[in-house]
Amino acid sequence: MSRRIWDISQLLGPELPVWPGDTAFRQEGTWKMREGSPVNVSAITMSTHSGAHADAPLHYSETAPDIATVDLEPYLGECLVIDARGVGALIGVEDLPHLRSADRVLFRTFERFPHEKWDDATTAIAPETIEWLAVQGVKLVGIDGPSIDPQDSKTMEAHKTVLKHDLRVLEGLVLDDVPEGRYELIALPLPIAGGDASPVRAVLRELA
Repeated sequence: MSRRIWDISQLLGPELPVWPGDTAFRQEGTWKMREGSPVNVSAITMSTHSGAHADAPLHYSETAPDIATVDLEPYLGECLVIDARGVGALIGVEDLPHLRSADRVLFRTFERFPHEKWDDATTAIAPETIEWLAVQGVKLVGIDGPSIDPQDSKTMEAHKTVLKHDLRVLEGLVLDDVPEGRYELIALPLPIAGGDASPVRAVLRELA
C-alpha cells in the first residue's frame, strides 16, 4: 500500500508573495507551439529565496558554503512537525514538546498560509531555541514563515546560531494540512553554483 504524501511547497507563479523588495516571480515563453515551434520552452526570473526554499550558509556568511556544496543528507529523512500556532512573535524552548531524538524539526505557525499576499506579522524562532535544538542533535530546522528570524531583524541572531552549529534551514513551507507528528521529509535544493539559497519541491511522506 502506497504511503500518503503531503506537498508542502508553494505554487510558483505571478501571485507568489516575495520578501518586500526582492525579485518577483516572472515566466515568459521563449519558444511557443502556437507560434510554430515544435515545443514550448520558457524562461523564469525569480529570487533564490522564492517559495519553499533552502538557505545556504552563504546566505548569512561570505565565507560559508554555497547551496551547491552542502551535504544533501539533512534534507532527506525523518522529521517532526510541531504545531507552534499562537505562541507569539518567537518560538521559545518552552514551546517545544519532547523531541525523542528528532533530527529534523519543522514548525507550523500560520493558521492558513498567506498564498496571495505578504504577511508582515510572522512568527520566528528564538536564537536560544536554535541553540537548544542543536544540542539535542537536530540538523535541520524549517518553518512556514519567510524567515527563522523576525522580518525586521538586522542582527540575524537565529541565522548566526544556525551557522555556529552548521544546521540547515528550510523556509516558506506550507504546513496547513499536516497534522503534528513524524514524517519522512524530502526537500532537495538545486546545485546552484554560488547560490545563497535554492527553491525546493518539499514533500512529507507518511512513515512506513
